[in-house]
Amino acid sequence: MTSDYLIPASAKIGHIHLKVADLERSLKFYCDLLGFNCISKSGADAAFISAGNYHHHIGLNTWYSKNSEPSSYNSTGLFHFALLYPTRKDLARIYKRLLDHEYPLTGVADHGVREAIYLSDPDQNGLELYTARPHELWPKDNNGDVKMYTQPLDLKNLLSELND
Repeated sequence: MTSDYLIPASAKIGHIHLKVADLERSLKFYCDLLGFNCISKSGADAAFISAGNYHHHIGLNTWYSKNSEPSSYNSTGLFHFALLYPTRKDLARIYKRLLDHEYPLTGVADHGVREAIYLSDPDQNGLELYTARPHELWPKDNNGDVKMYTQPLDLKNLLSELND
């Protein structure tokens, strides 16, 4: 498919809305565990949460999904969304928090350009918690093109960030 239109390079994803089965359960996960702020609630059916005081990064709602089962793993829909942590130390902090709360991970990886921790929320929406490496450290092939890969993430080394 070709197009004569390209989205502006400065465009950003402003927020996402997730259908959830249980709003309070989702708020416990996103706010109590991951540390988002609940900015506002719309009755018992929706909440708007953010990192900092932005109007919202994530909308959680039960408008069409209250008490429903998660989508099948093999069905279409959201695979995951990614949360970019500003520093490697911040990623280490959330990893330690997940460990302390015995929250299950679905994977961890070093992709060359970023280090990532994968998990699912209570409704099986996938999350990638990651920190990006500086562009000058990105692996490149012989042509100078970025060469991403998937290797095990050294979790012990990640946790060593907390010793500083």
